[in-house]
Amino acid sequence: MHQIEVKTQMGSGDIDAVRGLLKAATVADAHAPLDEHAWLDLVQGGREGFAGLVAWEENHDHPVGYAQVSRGSGSWALEFVVDPHHRVPGNTIGSDLVQAAAGVIASEGGGHVHMWVNQPRPEHDRIAAEIGLAPGRVLYQMRRVLPVEEALRSGAPDLATRPFRVGIDEDAWLDVNNRAFQRHPEQGGWDLDTLKQREGEPWFDPEGFLLHDDGQGHLNGFCWTKVHAAVEPPLGEIYVIAVDPEPLTPAPGLGRQLVIAGLDYLHGRGLRFGMLYVDAANSRAVKLYVDLGFVINHLDQAYVGDIQAEA
Repeated sequence: MHQIEVKTQMGSGDIDAVRGLLKAATVADAHAPLDEHAWLDLVQGGREGFAGLVAWEENHDHPVGYAQVSRGSGSWALEFVVDPHHRVPGNTIGSDLVQAAAGVIASEGGGHVHMWVNQPRPEHDRIAAEIGLAPGRVLYQMRRVLPVEEALRSGAPDLATRPFRVGIDEDAWLDVNNRAFQRHPEQGGWDLDTLKQREGEPWFDPEGFLLHDDGQGHLNGFCWTKVHAAVEPPLGEIYVIAVDPEPLTPAPGLGRQLVIAGLDYLHGRGLRFGMLYVDAANSRAVKLYVDLGFVINHLDQAYVGDIQAEA
């Protein structure tokens, strides 16, 4: 029998307990169970619109499940994870966590909900349906072996890039990022605090945050990389990549060149595999990555729907 604690503020002991669960799930699933936005909400102890739901079971000194809700600018995000040793037929931890999370959202006025699941299985369809959510947006995780073959470089010279300069480049980067991702639910609408949070993360490396200027002092595009050293095999990620949608100096093919520059940087770090996430509906980007040798490794599924406010 398990019980669920709902916390709107996470203390250090709570965070450490959940951290252990997340590490166990990462090893079992070969991916982090919370996306980065959710992880930062957790380690900061909570903010307005945040709730962490921790499932405990008798005779266990560690959580057996965790769910988290975060209110965004236009919708709620919901994620959950069950301890790998408790993923057995008939166990209701995941279902109970998600229903409790839906209750939190309803008590806070309800709204549109995105529940992200990595490599969804039939039970995820069932759990989502229990709170009125249906399959929606799909993300591909794509991977390729490094280095990039010469045949894929199209004879183009290496792209001139420079590292991100902390304390100098934030405003220019935010301007390009927010215009490029104007309608993107996760990457659009970043502010300086959001960027500073990433700069404070242990994985942040300005040398791998590649910027391309147009020669006149304007940022034309960027390729921000990230190294996942704790997974097996270690992965180098094209974390965020964009080209200015309204450049002062147009540069055809710049997106492809930025991808190659990022992969070259990751290979130079000794990594043998590159990866990225792309929206399955973005056919133009998917084609670019396929042309560069990426293949689909797995998909993430968003379950979406509206939860009504508590009466």
